[in-house]
Amino acid sequence: MASEKVIGIDLGTTYSCVSVMEGGKPQVIISAEGARTTPSVVGFSRSGDRIVGHLAKRQAVTNPSRTIQSIKREMGSNYRVTIDNISYSPEQISAMILQKLKADAEAYLGEEVTKAVVTCPAYFNDAQRQATRDAGQIAGLEVLRIINEPTASALAYGLDKGNEESTILVYDLGGGTFDVSILSIAEGVFEVKATSGNNRLGGDDFDQILIDWLKAEFLKEQGIDLSNDLMAIQRLKEAMEKTKIELSQAMVSEIHLPFLTADAGGPKHIETSISRSKFNELTTHLVEATMGPVQEALKDASLSPEQIDHVVLVGGSTRIPAVQDAIKRFFQKDPVKSINPDEAVALGAAIHGSILAGEVQEVLLLDVTPLSLGIETAGGIFTKVIERNTTIPTSRTMPFTTTEDGQTTVEVHVLQGERELAKYNKSLARFFLEGIPRVPRGVPKIEVTFDIDADGIVHVTGKDAGSGIKQSITIKRASGLSREEVEQMEREADEYAKQDREQKEMINAKIKAETLILEAERALSKYSGFDAIDPKYVEHVKIALESLRELIGKTDETSPELKSLVAGLDVALLDLGKAIYTGGHAEKSEHSETADSIHAET
Repeated sequence: MASEKVIGIDLGTTYSCVSVMEGGKPQVIISAEGARTTPSVVGFSRSGDRIVGHLAKRQAVTNPSRTIQSIKREMGSNYRVTIDNISYSPEQISAMILQKLKADAEAYLGEEVTKAVVTCPAYFNDAQRQATRDAGQIAGLEVLRIINEPTASALAYGLDKGNEESTILVYDLGGGTFDVSILSIAEGVFEVKATSGNNRLGGDDFDQILIDWLKAEFLKEQGIDLSNDLMAIQRLKEAMEKTKIELSQAMVSEIHLPFLTADAGGPKHIETSISRSKFNELTTHLVEATMGPVQEALKDASLSPEQIDHVVLVGGSTRIPAVQDAIKRFFQKDPVKSINPDEAVALGAAIHGSILAGEVQEVLLLDVTPLSLGIETAGGIFTKVIERNTTIPTSRTMPFTTTEDGQTTVEVHVLQGERELAKYNKSLARFFLEGIPRVPRGVPKIEVTFDIDADGIVHVTGKDAGSGIKQSITIKRASGLSREEVEQMEREADEYAKQDREQKEMINAKIKAETLILEAERALSKYSGFDAIDPKYVEHVKIALESLRELIGKTDETSPELKSLVAGLDVALLDLGKAIYTGGHAEKSEHSETADSIHAET
């Protein structure tokens, strides 16, 4: 009989950790090698044997081309690793790490483990979450829930805080990703208020800065470029990781790398040192890069730094003194160091596993979706259905309509992002509603429903309210974002916000112009020569119509004049309408714009 124990797994970029609830408290499970964390490294020996964890990391120097590290950064993408002519996806490599953690848990518990809660960065998109779930399935685990890493850390921090009410900010700087989440804790309810982050920023980047510095120093002194020497680079990587760790405790770190490489003159060694001040100077831009998401999360949560009661540090890279100093300066308070930054995520995952198993009942977790979701509407506008930082699980329906007379098919284009225009956001999926009855445009009522489950995975349904025709889709992993797209969305949204708004206004004006032209043509056809109407109202419509047609006929581009001509035709049609209903006379109407013709009913 399968165990009902639910393990919590922090599937990290550089290190992973597994834990379980015992006696009402989460406990880290010690690995077969006697360690509390496991390197997220997979190696393949020359004979084809697979090695995972500490053993894989130890052989990386002598076997760099057959060792895979930091695969988490590629989750949800089409990236592949080829070993012995066999192609492996990021999910498969991640599954090998999960299998190792599963085996360690089974050895510790003395029984089979089949259920787990697995964490992922809060800023993981839908494809990356799907990929994480797939990795668990490949590893033989039923993934009960995908939980955001900062949220898991908050659970680990706040579980024993009783009924204390507080607002906390979790600053999670791991090996490969950076997340920040703001949560309120009150009477056992953990509610995420906002989240932000950068999926390409972490301890690996600090290591790389040191590697690049040492390569440059070696090139300057020895005239040898190490860039294409895989074995030398792997030795540099291991040495610089140790140097980074040393500089969190000491002011200077000595670097000794004998027999790093050789040339005609014999073997070459590195004997040098680096100070903490030099390290801080080299990595200042990385530390500063973490403060942007912090400010974004505060803005989204409508909070000031002073309103944050506690800043909780998670991830090994938060041990860097410059990182802690930056946080202290920004919040004017010391960050919390009461939880182990390497283990907090796994501990929180175990807590959540026990909640799902019914063992812990006094805790309620309310998480959020990190990016807005919506569809493309007329003119290439991105219409948001679910805004970012909406509490999940959630479901929202928005009505839309057709843009052409007699339209029998509607394409529903699902996107994710923050830009006003669809083309600047990430396309997740497309599907079609076919067989809609032929009626004039604007008549059909197409209801589009977005459901986001507790894992943050998206399901979309389109339905024609009149005919009952329905089509549903679950966003598939293949639609994952590329390496830098998630981080660029927020930056570009701010950078291009004004430009997007202006372009959106002009697109809407052009759509409205086309709609009013059709209305004017129908009105003139029906009421020209109608004796009961003062002909001046018909003439006003004709003049406004011709002016608008002339402008649109000159160019495909919109211009500032378009909005005024649209307003002019709108007023003329309103006056004509009043004249029809008042027996041929109408007072001059005050301008009253009709609803925006983006064909989205709000």
